[in-house]
Amino acid sequence: MIKNKSVKKIKKVLVSVYNKSQIIPFIKILNENNIEIISTGGTKKILEENKIRVTSVESITQYPSILGGRVKTLHPKIFGGILNRSEIQADVDELKKHEISTIDMVIVDLYPFLETTKQTKDHDKIIEKIDIGGVSLIRASAKNYKEVLIIPSISSSTEILQKLINQNFFTSLEDRLFYAKKAFEITSQYEIDIAKYFDKYNTDTNKLSKTFTHYISKSQKLRYGENPHQKGRYYGDLEKLFTQLNGKELSYNNLLDLDAAINLMEEFDETSFGILKHNNACGFATCENILSSWNKALAGDPISAFGGVLVTNSHVDIHVAKEINKLFFEILIAPSFCEESLELLKTKKNRIILKKKNINLGEVSFRSVLNGVLSQDKDHITDDENIETVTEINASKKQMEDLKFASKICKHTKSNAIVLVKNKQLIGLGCGQTSRVDALNQAILKAEKFGFILDGSVMASDAFFPFPDCVQIAQTKGVSAVIQPGGSKNDNLSIDYCNKNDMAMVFTGNRHFKH
Repeated sequence: MIKNKSVKKIKKVLVSVYNKSQIIPFIKILNENNIEIISTGGTKKILEENKIRVTSVESITQYPSILGGRVKTLHPKIFGGILNRSEIQADVDELKKHEISTIDMVIVDLYPFLETTKQTKDHDKIIEKIDIGGVSLIRASAKNYKEVLIIPSISSSTEILQKLINQNFFTSLEDRLFYAKKAFEITSQYEIDIAKYFDKYNTDTNKLSKTFTHYISKSQKLRYGENPHQKGRYYGDLEKLFTQLNGKELSYNNLLDLDAAINLMEEFDETSFGILKHNNACGFATCENILSSWNKALAGDPISAFGGVLVTNSHVDIHVAKEINKLFFEILIAPSFCEESLELLKTKKNRIILKKKNINLGEVSFRSVLNGVLSQDKDHITDDENIETVTEINASKKQMEDLKFASKICKHTKSNAIVLVKNKQLIGLGCGQTSRVDALNQAILKAEKFGFILDGSVMASDAFFPFPDCVQIAQTKGVSAVIQPGGSKNDNLSIDYCNKNDMAMVFTGNRHFKH
């Protein structure tokens, strides 16, 4: 907590602004109230032309502006005047020793870097509009908000001037802290704009920095994190992805499920419907129409579907809306809705309904770990191509369609993962297990629990089989074909078992761990 509630009288102001058109009335009023004005070259000249008394920075530093104006205010007599702490005697003594006067307010307006990038393609001109001294003045003043009031943009001058007049040019700690926060918001965005520009010239990190700066450019506080005792915040711009048509504010866990749902559905072009719980699919199906897709997805695990996240890549009409409305669910995501379906689905005020916009997802993923951040390219590989049949028996056309379907779902399932599919319907799934055999047994248990017959089904694994035990278990339950990455030194054992038991097996060459 901030305990110091002191007020400060403004006696000396440093002015360094690029946009000089709006500064004159402000500075005149300061001058008329016997507040000393310090300024740099161009600003000083404009103020003097308007009959305002000004002290030049050069007369204080006893050093001229150099390097074509690149270095003007970067001097101990300026920054010492800003960064000193009146409650620390050593600071007071040093100011006296070096004949440095305190500065009570700093007014800065930065070079218009972003505007310049829009006006010209001349790289050198753009670089010259990277403000160094101005940003340094802002940061120093904001850091020392207990002593100094920072006005970080000329656009703030009108509101603060009236406040100063009302307070007889005294500032409260609350005032100074408010503008310090505003100052760091301005400098952080300024740095982001520069970083985005430099992306063009750094091809090795272009994709990473572009994605990361996009994330940090906008944020919002969440109700809480994964659990109510944890604080949460989202960095990114949801409005670019969705239009929220109904429901409460999205939570931390909602966003995790949304990410899983959208990335999974991006794999499918045909009419599909998915139901997810805790970032994994508990129901998924592809059919000739959305109603059939919904019915088959729900049948995959109607118990887990309760309170789930629903996602489809097709228009939601009234027929499917009536069926969906029978289920309690958290979120529904679709590209479009008819008015009648929306009216029905909105009858539950907390039910979150999102209309997905047509936008490409980022190419890089981030994850915090050990007080740091991991980044990686997203897993964009699909297993539609480069599939190699490794058994004597070839998968039929229908089996191959199911194998590709199963592999897409497996790719988005927490490892160790096994997926069972029949007729483009998810019928069993084992996820997040420490053993691949456990994952398979979990998938079989799920399928049998909801009455599915495994004869003729197919199996997908997110990684290779180190032993033939999984294909043995699957075959005894009726699984007819398997898709897996391959790459184990014992691949031949699984292949031999399939050959002896009339099973087809294909390799993709691509592992899809998802931790």
